[in-house]
Parts: sequence; structure tokens; C-alpha cells
Amino acid sequence: MSKFLKSKETDGTAVGQVGFKKKSRVPGVMITQFVETLPEGKTHPDFTRKPIALTIQEGKFAFFKAIVNGDPKPTVTWTRNNGDVSDTSRYQTKYDPNSDEHTFEMPNVQPEQADTYKCIAINEYGQAFVTVVLNVIEVGFKKNKAAEQPAEIRPKSEQTEKNDGEIDPKFWELLMSADKKDYERICAEFGITDFRWMLKKLNEMKKEREEEQAEFVKNLSGLKPIQVKGDGSASFELNMDLIEPSSHVKKICFSVRDLLPDDAGLYQLDVEGVTMFSTEFKIPIVDFLVKLQEVKAIEREDAVFECVLSNPFSKIQWFGKNLPLEQGDKFDIEVSEDKLIHRLVIKDCMVVDKGIYSACAGIKTSNAWLLVERKTSAATFLPRNKLLINFKQCNAFERPPSILVPLKVHAPPNGYQLFMTCAVRGCPVPNISWYLNNVCINSDNHYYMTNSFGVCSLYILRVRPKDTGVYKVMAVNSFGQAECSTKLIVKGKLL
Repeated sequence: MSKFLKSKETDGTAVGQVGFKKKSRVPGVMITQFVETLPEGKTHPDFTRKPIALTIQEGKFAFFKAIVNGDPKPTVTWTRNNGDVSDTSRYQTKYDPNSDEHTFEMPNVQPEQADTYKCIAINEYGQAFVTVVLNVIEVGFKKNKAAEQPAEIRPKSEQTEKNDGEIDPKFWELLMSADKKDYERICAEFGITDFRWMLKKLNEMKKEREEEQAEFVKNLSGLKPIQVKGDGSASFELNMDLIEPSSHVKKICFSVRDLLPDDAGLYQLDVEGVTMFSTEFKIPIVDFLVKLQEVKAIEREDAVFECVLSNPFSKIQWFGKNLPLEQGDKFDIEVSEDKLIHRLVIKDCMVVDKGIYSACAGIKTSNAWLLVERKTSAATFLPRNKLLINFKQCNAFERPPSILVPLKVHAPPNGYQLFMTCAVRGCPVPNISWYLNNVCINSDNHYYMTNSFGVCSLYILRVRPKDTGVYKVMAVNSFGQAECSTKLIVKGKLL
């Protein structure tokens, strides 16, 4: 009776076609049937798998995939809103008869290819189409006098208002289930500036939706958006009282375990084809360079968990024994200025606080144990805040440098951006030197280096063949030194 439908994106829009509008089971797909009555055994085109929106760095290999059905077999074409796709060196269409997949490929994608693309399937009885957005992250850096950090990387903005004046259906689906406090943020994301018009249109759509829902549901409540939990799963839930006498459905929970990037998208709960609830699940591209480590503490001491991310992240989720943790009297949640280092401080530890603590960033999770030992009379303890003060100053007690995350091998094409990084610890904070083939390059302006809380990074805006070689990082303090090295191989000829 009820079904869960999931669409990874709903970037469809209606266009003026002669014929009859039909509803697809895949949200965001627009269907026009050319005849009033289909011959027996014949069908108009539809999508069983539609392409999903993509954000990718320039120079990478970008592609969309779709699967369509229909009898007779539809012809599939691809277009874009602001430009053509006839240049075969930049756009390539392929079809795999084994998987029935239609693929639209863009090798070495460039910023000017960022656009809204359309996949159209057509046969003699109708057509189906869906739109999908490609964002391209431009490569480039600038120096900031205060922080000397690389320029922010921003995807090109999505133009949600279509050329024909229609609005992306995903915009309305998100507003339907959103809190009023989130309206402004959603409008900003979709480029909608007429707030008064939006509210009027939304109220009309809500009234229409409520009338449709009233045929099947007495009451809807407890709508909670999809969220990642401490065990690495994601879920949403709601209470639903159905009119059907034989139904005893009260609370519905939907969970996704073992999360993958493909699990991102718009999730919907439909009853008899009527949408009851929609919620969007976004998956940022981030990983843990340094994961949480086991922490041992004595009663009444503060315990500190720390992790390092691969990309800046303003806020991650912290869990203690699978329960969400918030800033307050018991916990301090700290983020470094570059948003790479994240810390959880558990204040005034008691034995009851021991257990597994987790950090969640996107779909990535790191967890570790907190062990709390009872205080003994023979022990000498620091004042309650002393440990935290020392931690902030040098992240550990005095010790020689060590390499937590070593450098990795890189083989970029000539002219591409290079970013290599490693993680170093030590107290006092080590001095960092970079070497190419045993020659120090710290003062070479061709290289841009940063050291943020022990995450040491080297940037090259455009690599050259002469950048090929062995790179080494050496960390030195008064207690010793540590080093790691890797090879860089620049591929291709001069551009």
C-alpha cells in the first residue's frame, strides 16, 4: 500500500509539448504522450534510472548515465541549456546493450561546461526527459595576508529557474517538508529571490497536497529530516495514521545502512502515488586524514578526542555511545580556523562516561574508546583545566616528531594542479622543511606551503616536467626528527 521512492536528484522541468502529460514513477522525469490511446503492447518512453547531478574538479572525467524503456525502443539524445554538445572532443555519447545504459561523457571537463544538461528519450508514442546539473570546481589559488590560505573552491551556482520559467520540482519538494526557518536558505540555494511569490505559490501547493493526502491519511506528524547517526547509518521517520481500516501503521522509520555516495538524493514517502514527505540527503566529499585515537583519562580530568579532515568542514557530528552530543556544560566542541581540525572535549570525566565516541563527517565515520580510571589517593593530578590548556598549546606532552599520515605518490598530467599533504605531530611543535631531490624548496616561490595544526601541505598551481622527483618532508624539534618521502611523476608533454 505504501512505497518508499528515492530520487538522487529531481532536476526535471516541463516544456511546451503537444500531447498528454503523464506521470512518471521517477520524480523529476517529464513525460508527454503523443497519442490519446496507446496501441496494445506499446508504451511511451520513461526512465528507470535517471542521471544524477555532479560536482567535479576541472580536468577530471565527468559523465552522466541513464536507463530508459519504451516500446518501440526510444532514441536517446543529450543537450545543454547554454551551448551545444556537437564537439566530439568534449562530448561523447555511448550505449551499452548489456547493461542498457546510455552514457554522456566529458573527458577533461572545463569550467565553461558547467550547465544544466537534458537527457531526452523519444519514440513515436511520446517522449520523456530529465534535466541534470553539472558543477565544475575551478582550480586556482590566491594568498591571503592574514592566513596565507588557498582561495576558496566554489562550484558554479546552479541556475534553478529554467529558461521557460519553470522551477525545479526539487525546490518545491524540499519546501513542502521544511521548517519555516529554513525557507530563506533553500531559496538562496536555488536562486529564488521573489520571497513573497514563493510563499503564495507554496501555500497553494500545500493546500493541493493536503487535499490529495486526505484521501488516504488521517494525520501526519513527527516529520524528521534524514540524518546521519553515530553508527554510520542515515534515517528519517514520521507518524502516519491511515484511513484504511485494516492498517495499523503509526510510526514509519526508513534507514540506509553502509552509506555510499550514490545514496545522496531526495527521498520521498508515497502512498498510492501521493507524496507524503520529502527529505534531501547531501553527502559532502570529505575523509579522515587522522582518525580518532583511544583516550585514557582519570576521574575528574578532561578527555580530548581529535581528528583531521581532508577538506574544510565547518561542523561535524559528534556522538557518545551512539547519542548525539552538543556544546554545553559537559562537552566542548572545537574547530580550527581552517576547519580541518575538529576536537571533542569531555569535561570532568566520570566512570559512567566511558564508551565509544564517534565523529561523523558526511558519510565518513571515525570512532574510538574513552577509558576512565578511578582516582587513587597515590596519584597526583593536574587541576581540572590544566590538561586542556596544555593540549591547546602543543596537542600532547613533550615528545619527538612522528609522521601520522605519510605522503602519497602522485602522477598528475603536465599543467594540472597538485596538492600533497601529510600529518605530523610532536611537542614542541616541529619545524617543517620540504625537499625536492634532497634540495630544500622552502623559499622557492613555485611552491606554496602551509602547516595548520600539524597538517603539512604543498601546492603547485601548474605542475611541470621538471617538478618530477622525490619529495621529502622533514619535521624537527628539540627531541628529535621524523621524515617521509614520496615520488612525483609528471605525465605528458608540454602544453
